Amino acid sequence: MWRKLRVCSLGGGVLMFLSLALTVFDLGPRGSSSRTAGPGSSGWQIVGPIRYQNLTIFPVVSSENADTSGFATLDEALAHGDVIISEQGDYLRRTRGGRIPPGFSTGPQVNQLVLVNRGKRPVLLLAGEVVSGGKQDRIIGKDRIVPTGAAPLPLDVFCVEHGRWTGESDQFSAANLMVHPSVRVQAALEEDQSQVWAAVRGEAKSVGNSESATVRTTAPTISRQALAGAIAAAGTQDYQKIYKSSPIGASVESVTEELGRRFDRATLLLKGERVVGVIAAFGDEVAWSDLFASSELFHSYWPKLLRSYAVEAMTRPGAGKTASLNDARDFLRPIIGHLEEESEPGVYEWRKESVDRLWEIQLTALSPRPVTLHYLRALRGGQQDFIVP
Repeated sequence: MWRKLRVCSLGGGVLMFLSLALTVFDLGPRGSSSRTAGPGSSGWQIVGPIRYQNLTIFPVVSSENADTSGFATLDEALAHGDVIISEQGDYLRRTRGGRIPPGFSTGPQVNQLVLVNRGKRPVLLLAGEVVSGGKQDRIIGKDRIVPTGAAPLPLDVFCVEHGRWTGESDQFSAANLMVHPSVRVQAALEEDQSQVWAAVRGEAKSVGNSESATVRTTAPTISRQALAGAIAAAGTQDYQKIYKSSPIGASVESVTEELGRRFDRATLLLKGERVVGVIAAFGDEVAWSDLFASSELFHSYWPKLLRSYAVEAMTRPGAGKTASLNDARDFLRPIIGHLEEESEPGVYEWRKESVDRLWEIQLTALSPRPVTLHYLRALRGGQQDFIVP
């Protein structure tokens, strides 16, 4: 279903409405009798742009707001002890007395952990979230919901700390960190461990980057030489240590803080509408979006999402090129392509659709009523990367 979309400009400290008649669309599951309270069904609007250096953020706002208080984020659940994540073999030895249930392994596995939800709320997991500990840090491999009272879950993950396989404790804690889109795309969309490692090292193709270009800019960048130095200092290919190391970490934080201030100033002007997501552009290419069912859910993820976008922008610098509101609108046009679906009856539906270089993922909670909690759209890396001198 096509709907009218109001596009606004946030600039110069005032809110200026542009007289552009654009469209927004229903992104609920195709072929499903249950409609969602997610993308497109709640009068979404794109506003912005908010720019700093080569990163542009377009907030997505809505006058409606789903009630998502019945769901816990992974960071929140880990911090409160409502979720326990462990290495597989250690969990089985501790709790199962040697009995191996279906789907589990007797020893630690790089790409699988065990998650137990012992809290009172279902837990939302997003691909790319980092958990720290065990024998090496991991990222969640796929969006999903873990219900309350569920059996221990064999959890698909990817390693982001290549080179370490030791640890005093088998359990994991919240890192309050989301890997940047070029790493996240390898887990969420490509599902490729070797490419996840390559992306941590800065060797995999970035999101977007449809053309090769050599650019020079005064904006802070993360060169491959800087990455090599950070990896050597970390001793392992540890995502946290690499991208929080000095001087990389200091540069990332400066970009994050400045864009965060601009975002806060701009969105304070909104009246009767709430920010429920963002679209991110690097240079003149719109390449990523994270959209949520509620403003509260978005703001739970926003600090680590913003930092991840800042890292991405610094790994693919551009000079004098910016994306427009029309580019952001075009990025969210409906697609019809190859469709994959997974579900847990009564809990959630997961759908991935792709056409050419464009991918989207929807995670829809089915209880207590259908609502699309998270919608991701990404532009897969092109044939050549930017060359950073």
